[in-house]
Amino acid sequence: MLYAIIASDHPDTLASRLAARPAHVARLEQLKSAGRLVLAGPHPAIDSNDPGPAGFSGSLIVAEFESLTAAQAWADADPYLEAGVYAQVQVKPFKLVLP
Repeated sequence: MLYAIIASDHPDTLASRLAARPAHVARLEQLKSAGRLVLAGPHPAIDSNDPGPAGFSGSLIVAEFESLTAAQAWADADPYLEAGVYAQVQVKPFKLVLP
């Protein structure tokens, strides 16, 4: 089943986010290689694809996991949590309707 992982960043964590990004992206690449990643990306803190020093306000990942428990465990191991970037992470079942 698909699950949405919806994360909100602590304020002013751009430097920590950038430092932890390689490890974060490596985990996403593993999901992608396994054919389980639907989409992933950050929420810019301002209305711009390149928010510069404004940074990001969170992230969204939609991926396939065997259960809600497995999705939550994967989310709980995210390098952004360990680096103090994420203030809150919510994992919800997701039903893809379109496209």
